[in-house]
Amino acid sequence: MSNLVKDRPAVTGSAPRPGSLRQPRLPRWAPAAFALGSAVVGVAIGLVAGLDSRIQWGLIAALVFVLGSYIASTVVEGRRQAKDRLATSLVWVAFLLAVIPLVSLLYETVKRGSKALNADFLNHSMAGMLDDQAGGGVYHAIIGTLEQVGLATAIAAPIGLLTAIYLVEYGRGALAKAVTFFVDVMTGIPSIVAGLFILSFWILWLDFDYSGFAGAMALAILMMPVVVRSTEEMLKLVPNELREASLALGVPKWRTILKVVLPTAIGGIATGVMLAVARIAGETAPIVLLVFGSKTINNNPFEDPQSSLPYYVYEQWTAGQDASYDRAWAAALVLIAFVMILNLVARGIARWKAPKTGR
Repeated sequence: MSNLVKDRPAVTGSAPRPGSLRQPRLPRWAPAAFALGSAVVGVAIGLVAGLDSRIQWGLIAALVFVLGSYIASTVVEGRRQAKDRLATSLVWVAFLLAVIPLVSLLYETVKRGSKALNADFLNHSMAGMLDDQAGGGVYHAIIGTLEQVGLATAIAAPIGLLTAIYLVEYGRGALAKAVTFFVDVMTGIPSIVAGLFILSFWILWLDFDYSGFAGAMALAILMMPVVVRSTEEMLKLVPNELREASLALGVPKWRTILKVVLPTAIGGIATGVMLAVARIAGETAPIVLLVFGSKTINNNPFEDPQSSLPYYVYEQWTAGQDASYDRAWAAALVLIAFVMILNLVARGIARWKAPKTGR
């Protein structure tokens, strides 16, 4: 065996090039150093050029960071690694450009909304309050939002779930394609269009009054395609082997869907429904058209105008008084907290109902 190894001819042309196995690398702290240096350079250039906007400083710093990282990596690590660092730098810059406005909006809302947000604000309505008076609350708007979103969910969730079951389990041919097409169209319609549809059909044609239920129907139209799409994707993730095993035991298809498919996908379905609820909770245009607003508490969404958090923010902001501005920011903070709670609930349901792995 040793003789065979000794007699094996040497492979020519396969020797590693000098330095190819030990390519120089930038230290791990280099990106942080580049970011800090770019921030300093961006501020310095902004001050020298007389730029007053911090946004302009940030854009200059981002450009310096991307170019500096690419040039340093090209000199030290070579072109191939420099391209990788360039892509990484662009991803980080895009991430910061997306996060900074969100953080700024949240900071501004908390800063201004905390002035009027207290226990009295959450427990009182605007009955008998003038726009320029301090005080008042958002209790009636919270009740309206909960009732309108609850009614919209009660309408849209079953219809969306059944539509998704049809598309995944039964849908074939032209009808399924038509349903899919209209679901895609409904996903992109503006909220004002849904409000105008309910206004013309429910109020102008059928001669019903403005009410929270009218707004809930418009919100249901906006919610349905989101529920259909999320439920459809969750049902597609259920392995076909589970369906086949159930059918092989003689279980009818409807019972297979009810006892096997839906329990398997229930976590994703619930998450999709909660995200759809969070999506419609802040819609303003249909509420302005259909609910008509009220300063008093109305616990009946089927009769008389009713307020909601988005309408309350719109109403207080258009009042144009310092006290109303504070109430508008506080109501916006309450609405953000409401949507955040819904998202946290959706994540909790997804984690709770996620398939258990491991032993």
